[in-house]
Amino acid sequence: MRDRKILWHSLYAAAVAILVASTAAAQQPGRIRGQIEKADGAILSVKTRDGKVLKVNVDANTRVSALVKASLADIKNESFIGVAGMPQPDGTIKAFSVHIFLPSQRGVVPDRHGPWDARPGSTMTNAYVESMVAGRDGETVMVKYKDGEKKIVVAPDTVITAVAPGDKSELKAGAHIIIFASEKQADDSLLAKVIYVGRDVTPAM
Repeated sequence: MRDRKILWHSLYAAAVAILVASTAAAQQPGRIRGQIEKADGAILSVKTRDGKVLKVNVDANTRVSALVKASLADIKNESFIGVAGMPQPDGTIKAFSVHIFLPSQRGVVPDRHGPWDARPGSTMTNAYVESMVAGRDGETVMVKYKDGEKKIVVAPDTVITAVAPGDKSELKAGAHIIIFASEKQADDSLLAKVIYVGRDVTPAM
């Protein structure tokens, strides 16, 4: 009887844990990419890439960063970069987006490699540049992160940007944004926690 009670309590605890995790996931939507159609004070109307229009709230705690145009020349050895790309059969990653992190983000943004949601099958690699070699099809960049290293191919059509301090005043109609973290509200709107806004560039990551 005692064993049954222990088993029942264990199953109940597991069920509660799953419910809590599911609820948390429901309250934390994935990354949202789109363009601001209208900005009415702290309320944004955002048209996503798949055509949906979302109501997004911005409050005093919303963090805004900008993405500005950059080039290969801005990437140096030891630069901390984020690479969104497609894994290739030979083990390399063909980058469609590279962004250069701010110095203040080193050690704050985790260096890692994992799945990404920009394109089906894409990955994101946050890592430090070890070397760069010019090639026929673009630049080959060797990067290293906590658990490994990757060879990145940066092609001429790869979108290269740099992270810069942003401001809520940039959240206006026409701006292209990525909402990295948000919380679903009772009225089905979203409260944005972290936003990247393209400054004369459309974020590709």
